Amino acid sequence: MICSSCHHSLLFASPVRTKRQSSCHRRRFRLTVFFAAGNCYNDRSESDKSGCSSEFVQNILLRSLAGFLSLALVSSNYPLLAAESMPSPAEVCQEEVAAGDEVSSASATNDDLVEEAWEVVNESFIGGAGRRAWSPEKWLQEKEYIFQNNIQTRTRAHNVIQKMLASLGDPYTRFLSPAEFSKMAKYDVTGIGINLREVPDENGVVKIKVLGVILDGPAHSAGVKQGDELLSVNGLDIKGKSAFEVSSMLQGPKETFVTVEVRHGDCGLAHSIKIQRQNVARTPIFYRLEKMGEGNVPVGYVHIKEFNALARKDLIIALKNLLDYGVSYLVLDLRDNLGGLVQAGIEVAKLFLGKGETVIYTAGRDTEMQKTIIADTSPFFSRPIIVLVNNRTASASEIVASALHDNCKAVIVGERTYGKGLIQSVYELFDGSGLVVTIGKYVTPNHMDINGNGIEPDFSRFPGKNVFSNKLLYTNFMIIFLR
Repeated sequence: MICSSCHHSLLFASPVRTKRQSSCHRRRFRLTVFFAAGNCYNDRSESDKSGCSSEFVQNILLRSLAGFLSLALVSSNYPLLAAESMPSPAEVCQEEVAAGDEVSSASATNDDLVEEAWEVVNESFIGGAGRRAWSPEKWLQEKEYIFQNNIQTRTRAHNVIQKMLASLGDPYTRFLSPAEFSKMAKYDVTGIGINLREVPDENGVVKIKVLGVILDGPAHSAGVKQGDELLSVNGLDIKGKSAFEVSSMLQGPKETFVTVEVRHGDCGLAHSIKIQRQNVARTPIFYRLEKMGEGNVPVGYVHIKEFNALARKDLIIALKNLLDYGVSYLVLDLRDNLGGLVQAGIEVAKLFLGKGETVIYTAGRDTEMQKTIIADTSPFFSRPIIVLVNNRTASASEIVASALHDNCKAVIVGERTYGKGLIQSVYELFDGSGLVVTIGKYVTPNHMDINGNGIEPDFSRFPGKNVFSNKLLYTNFMIIFLR
């Protein structure tokens, strides 16, 4: 599912009861979310990085690259833009709260609200690479400091919660106003198909820039480009607002319009663009058959632009057609795929794995988050695979790449991937506001933390001639890196 008010991909939703024992004890609504966490690209020299044997890597390369990676394949004009998918609004199942469990804002104190938020973090928050060290002891000290004085107003309570969460040093753990939480919980609105990111300039001034654009989506069709700076939404200056706040401003009912002001490049003129909101999922699959080498070896090429509700179904159709043509190998192109639906990525990975093989692990403090996701059927496609990645291969794409790689189904070629792998939950507080809290992370089958690290390819630089058995293989491999 996609949260259309913030454009983040949702793994699952479930109502849960927390362990809070104060007067604010009640059922909380929680959504588990897959979030971005920064680009940690770090180019390294070529080597075998997987748990598979070096013979496996060489075998895949020598059997596949020599005969089929032609200039037509790797230099074709495949779609370059992809972002978090925007499918039709998803239903979210929220547990009904019994009348006896309800706590009205009038009868509960502002101190109770802040304490409820504190306990959510205390029970579930997980620290991670790149953030300040967190411990229960430090968090208890934070609580003691906060409650030195009574909190007199609801506005003050919300401000205290915001500052309390900011002390965690995690940009993805944040407070939601009642209006923001309501939008996130209903999923009755849609956006324009862009992924925003906060980017500081050389002077430290934070700008809101377009990280990704859904190919043929509303924004892309209207003229918004990857890398554009967003200046205003419906005439309102967005200076000082977060990417999340701006994303919320962009959402609205389907087929309504939003006007954005953008600047192409750092020094370009500002352009006003009117965009109609849509939520129609488009096929993310592009594929073709190639006949390569002197023997006209049939090779399948599949580019997945994003992982949306159509990804698995349309990929099966593509693979069936390619298998009917007798393909010997498959090139799976995940370059510039920023992710989308996590569950769609998991289901795609399962198409290539054997029954019982691990797709991904989830890790967190809560035992509910400590899971192993495995394939439950025989592989749909079992030919040798080369996965193409770059530093804009992210989130669900990284799950697919690591699952195939670590289970010795594929060799990865390209750049270190983006490094998106946090799991977050959205909690409702008793006054209708909410919290987004980082509660877990994704770990590859080889037990590597995706978040902040990315997936390292088997070949991240142009290899030397000694790697290849013949001149044709060397030439074809070079084309990948010079495209």
